[in-house]
Amino acid sequence: MTSSTGSAPSHGPRSLVPHRALTTLVTLGVPVVVLLTGIAVALSWRDVLPDPIAIHWGADGADGYGNLASHLTALVGVTLAMSVFMWAVGYFAGRDAMTRRLAGGTAAGFAVFMTGLLVGSLAPQRGLPDAAQAGPIGAVLAGSFALASLTGGLIAWLTPADLSEPATSPIPSDAPRMHLPEAGQAAWVRDATVGPARWLLVPVGTVMATIVVVSRQWEVVIILAFVVSLLFVTLARWSVTVDRTGLTVSPLIRHPRIQVPLNEIISAEVVTVRPIAEFGGWGLRTGAAGRTGVILRSGPALQVTRTGGRTFVVTVDDAPTGAALLNTLAARARTPH
Repeated sequence: MTSSTGSAPSHGPRSLVPHRALTTLVTLGVPVVVLLTGIAVALSWRDVLPDPIAIHWGADGADGYGNLASHLTALVGVTLAMSVFMWAVGYFAGRDAMTRRLAGGTAAGFAVFMTGLLVGSLAPQRGLPDAAQAGPIGAVLAGSFALASLTGGLIAWLTPADLSEPATSPIPSDAPRMHLPEAGQAAWVRDATVGPARWLLVPVGTVMATIVVVSRQWEVVIILAFVVSLLFVTLARWSVTVDRTGLTVSPLIRHPRIQVPLNEIISAEVVTVRPIAEFGGWGLRTGAAGRTGVILRSGPALQVTRTGGRTFVVTVDDAPTGAALLNTLAARARTPH
């Protein structure tokens, strides 16, 4: 059995990305509304704010200053840039619900975070003769992060799931298969574990610990603990199962649970994955051409081409066996009983 490259296969004309209007609303409309609300609040306070205002904080309080107009312009530029990027990801590559959830949740969450920092940092400066008197904003940082996380999670949860699209063509004759008695049942279960990328957690942890020591703010500790936990969940261990229901991939906490039903599988194969070049990193990823995957290391991976122009990839040991069994079960599911 040979391995192909990691490029997305071509199976006829590219399917239209679904829910493009909703993606546009969530990735562009929601951030603009959030931004305008925050800007309106900030401008309503301009007569009672010091000039210049505090725009940067260190361990001992405010240590950077600027005028309100420039601060608002920078906020709008950064937030809109993120929103447009996420819109492009969801609009052009969002054939899979996971990609659309990532795009919408990130765009809305980032806008909430930036706007929360704006309003939260300006509120205590009202009436101050000198912005240097502004206290620390650790609580504002933590609150904005929490609200942004809730917003992003809610947007992702409300994003419509993919509609069922049963395949109409048979499994290709050259797709790898395994011998399985007509009445026989089989299942294939493997743990997908992280490769050398796990060592990235060492410098990340060191940097985070340094930030905590320097900042001396418990709010920062909470945020960093959340980030480290998220890294651990997405870079630790995923369970990969092929059985009569199709392909199921889930992390240690069992969510998000990714399922590819047998009747949507066009073919399964083994590919060679380069995490940085194809997916921009490790973890639960969206890559070029809208490919999604659980990418934990470089090397062989199980790639499933499914209906709707979608492709899912998971780096796992013994991928040839998983691909062969998945093709065999998918072919059997198409046979009338």
